[in-house]
Amino acid sequence: MSELSALPMTAIPPEDEALRGPVRAFLREALAGVPAQVRAKSWSGYDSAFSRELGRRGWLGITLPPEYGGGGRSAFARYVLVEEFLNAGAPVGSHWIADRQSGPLILKYGTEAQKRRYLPPICRGESFFCIGMSEPGAGSDLASVRTRAVRTAAGWTLNGQKIWTTNAHHCQYMIALVRTSGEPQDRHRGLSQLIVDLSLPGVTVRPITDLSGDAHFCEVFFEDVQLGADALIGAEGHGWEQVTAELAFERSGPERLYSSIVLFDEWLAFVRTPAGRTPASAKLAGRILAQLAPLRAMSLAVTDKVAQGGSPVVDAALVKDLGTGVEQLIPAAIADDLFSRDGQDIPLELLHTLDYVTQVAPSFSLRGGTRDILRGMIARGLGLR
Repeated sequence: MSELSALPMTAIPPEDEALRGPVRAFLREALAGVPAQVRAKSWSGYDSAFSRELGRRGWLGITLPPEYGGGGRSAFARYVLVEEFLNAGAPVGSHWIADRQSGPLILKYGTEAQKRRYLPPICRGESFFCIGMSEPGAGSDLASVRTRAVRTAAGWTLNGQKIWTTNAHHCQYMIALVRTSGEPQDRHRGLSQLIVDLSLPGVTVRPITDLSGDAHFCEVFFEDVQLGADALIGAEGHGWEQVTAELAFERSGPERLYSSIVLFDEWLAFVRTPAGRTPASAKLAGRILAQLAPLRAMSLAVTDKVAQGGSPVVDAALVKDLGTGVEQLIPAAIADDLFSRDGQDIPLELLHTLDYVTQVAPSFSLRGGTRDILRGMIARGLGLR
């Protein structure tokens, strides 16, 4: 039987929609004068002071319970916040992983002591997490991870390597998927998740400079890192179930639609001027918007499933695959439009933004699961394989 179910139309509740006004007003002031090519980095941008200000305003951990420092609001409240942050191009990368998935993961699977220790500073924008999933030999094939934690009298000894770990050099913690029993050929069996303090002896973090000149990706090495027994999240050997639930948070949010949105808005501002408007540009704007609108509706429907306690893994994979396709279409189609204009003057800021997004766009269909892996999941969900 298919794992995919109908995605009903879902409306954001009025009390959550009401957040937009105050958030937009804050962002207009906070980002005044920041050029579009900088704002285009948004959820890979790092600004710890900005994150602390969001925490002060109660806009981080908004779905977490008040007893752990959260706002106790619905998933739709966070959806509104994230939409506004991304559309404005706010530098949210420092707190992004902790707010989106590490906090909810700890809330769902962590001990009471772990919740009390880690969730309040996440909500204050003072504690940042990174994702420890991919390895040099286990990217798309995540079940073949080799990083290993061996139980000791005091806890765990960790050895191995992670790669493509966004902002690891700025984070205090990593939630790592590791093997605590068995061998890589055992696949899903024997995997667990551990919280790793990245300041511990034996941890080495090396940033990787990408094509655009950014260095937010990192490789992380573990050499006889000593962890306490309380580093384990959830039950030993249940890591695959937990990481699958975590990936539903990662794949279904607005960030899977809006990675190119600052560029799109900058281009729209140009084509709305008499000098920039052409029949071809009007047609292209309609083409892009006609794809974004239903994808946003799908993303909201998946958010509703998550809010009801579900783990819509296949639905989230579908949103992520289709969403990154549109994100990659935007810079390619805008480049075709601008460079077909026979010597017309194009705003320099628009060109700078196009240059940046074009360079990073290939990564959109890699992060959070490659296109081939996601389509395999979708095919299985439809009963096709």
